[in-house]
Amino acid sequence: MIVNRERKGLLADIHGPEDIRKLHVNELNILAEEIRRLIIETVSRTGGHLASSLGTVELTLALHYIFDTPRDKIIWDVGHQAYAHKIITGRKDVFHTLRQRGGISGFPKREESIYDVFGVGHSSTSISAASGIAEARCLTNTNYKVVAVIGDGSLSAGLAYEGINWAGSRKKDLVVVLNDNEMSISPSVGALTSYLNRIMTGRHMTRLRASVQHFMKTIPGIGEQMIKFTRQVEESLKAFIAPGMLFEEMGFMYVGPLQGHRIDHLIETFHNVRELDRPVLVHVLTKKGKGYSPAEEKPSQFHGIGPFDIVTGKAVADDDSRPAYTEVFGRTIVDIARRNPKVVAITAAMTYGTGLDGFAREFPERFYDVGIAEQHGVTFAAGLATEGLIPIVAIYSTFLQRAYDQVIHDVCLQKLPVVFALDRGGIVGDDGPTHHGLFDYAFLRSIPHLVVMAPKDENELRHMLKTAIECGFPASVRYPRGKGVGCPLEGEPQFLEIGKGELLREGGDMMIAAIGSSVYPALAAAEMLAAEGINAAVVNSRFVKPLDAELFSRIAPAVKRVLTVEEGVLAGGFGSGLLELFEERGITGISVKRLGIADRFVEHATQAELRHAFGIDAEGIAGAARALMMR
Repeated sequence: MIVNRERKGLLADIHGPEDIRKLHVNELNILAEEIRRLIIETVSRTGGHLASSLGTVELTLALHYIFDTPRDKIIWDVGHQAYAHKIITGRKDVFHTLRQRGGISGFPKREESIYDVFGVGHSSTSISAASGIAEARCLTNTNYKVVAVIGDGSLSAGLAYEGINWAGSRKKDLVVVLNDNEMSISPSVGALTSYLNRIMTGRHMTRLRASVQHFMKTIPGIGEQMIKFTRQVEESLKAFIAPGMLFEEMGFMYVGPLQGHRIDHLIETFHNVRELDRPVLVHVLTKKGKGYSPAEEKPSQFHGIGPFDIVTGKAVADDDSRPAYTEVFGRTIVDIARRNPKVVAITAAMTYGTGLDGFAREFPERFYDVGIAEQHGVTFAAGLATEGLIPIVAIYSTFLQRAYDQVIHDVCLQKLPVVFALDRGGIVGDDGPTHHGLFDYAFLRSIPHLVVMAPKDENELRHMLKTAIECGFPASVRYPRGKGVGCPLEGEPQFLEIGKGELLREGGDMMIAAIGSSVYPALAAAEMLAAEGINAAVVNSRFVKPLDAELFSRIAPAVKRVLTVEEGVLAGGFGSGLLELFEERGITGISVKRLGIADRFVEHATQAELRHAFGIDAEGIAGAARALMMR
């Protein structure tokens, strides 16, 4: 029977978790390799998060094998480790559409499947969410297991510990699986403790422990002391072979570490853990990139990757020689830091992603990776700034949302000269709604003392970085994901006058006011309009805050029609700021149309597809301008 299955492939018959529960444990190892092949083949074409998902295949199978999903709830943290989960929960046949427009998301998504219990994309949310689900189970008097799967990197965020602390204090039935792919514990130790914990979590051992504790409590005077002593002995033994005391002190029973690629061990342990009625943390050791040698050797390069050649592991050749904004940022910061010893750099577990790897190599004593802890990173920067240093916090726009209070309370309220370098501003593409950087214009523009900038190209990025570092105020510089426009990088960066825009094109029929990545599409649209006899002025605002009041107050009344363009949400964004300026200056009689992202979350697709869909590419801008001329 097994031979026949192997011939046609086990995965062909897997349409849901109930199908894997029909397999023998030995067959699950075969299935794991088939799933790995599908993940590698798909991600090589679509791009995605490869190494993390390859490392959790056996863990995923074991969880769905033992727990009765979807009745039992599995909550994934971040979600870039959940590709195998998607494949075995009814999405195998559409997995080839991963991260493609109209296809399945790269992250768990409630609208996509009943098995995706909680939507994610940012890290460290799983334990808090699982705690809420476990509490709801009690309030609704229902019966099911709740499992949170969190990576070791996500434990660097305070939210994870807030969740652990709360869950442990409530003493509710909850399983937390710690997926540790750093391999900080040697395989031999992992094997030993895997065996011990499979024994210690067994039903007989659990009952024996409870019976002994109950008996000790009946001994007058010394019972509680004896229980405390036996716990200390047990914890001392565990601490000798495993890092469990912290979790035990926070109210969790600690189990592990287990070998994360031994399905038989995982299944036996999860079977035992399923019978427990208390908070349990299961520590599982996995290997990032498991089963694909290029990803095993360089897991960080295969964390998030574009299309690649499976044989060599190399990215598909890109003939575009233009530098990426991230690359220009990294080189510029190094150049500035060479001249200014007060400049320091901070990132939240994204050294390579933010382009700070060069800075880290050249100035290791001035570089800080705080882990997935954006709130700490911002307040840490504020502390550095109080002592005369100039911290540059390099962070993706979407992740700065997690430290909003710190930006207000710890940086801007105290007027500290912290620089926020916001990468991936605007539409990011395939990672979808959890990663688009569409809100920063709006949520930063309202904060006093903060200068908000966005360059039209990679050369202007260099000028803005110098300006932000030298202006003496809290400042943010927001730039997009991907390649620059290909303009030459001119000499030394220059300081830009704060709040001064740039008139790029004269025109008497209307004004197109653009910011950041929307400037060049606005110029292209103006050229289209000129061919039709419409003469549009184009302004590169440069600053979202402060706006160039003199420039806009001079042009707008003359042309009477104003089109604003931004790659961000319209509510409270750049266009809203310009309307506020007109109101403050008493400028009336002007027709205004704002282009940007309406009141919705943006799905995944390529950047070009999404810009076209929202009418913020050259064609869309020209169309909006024509309509405005008809008013």
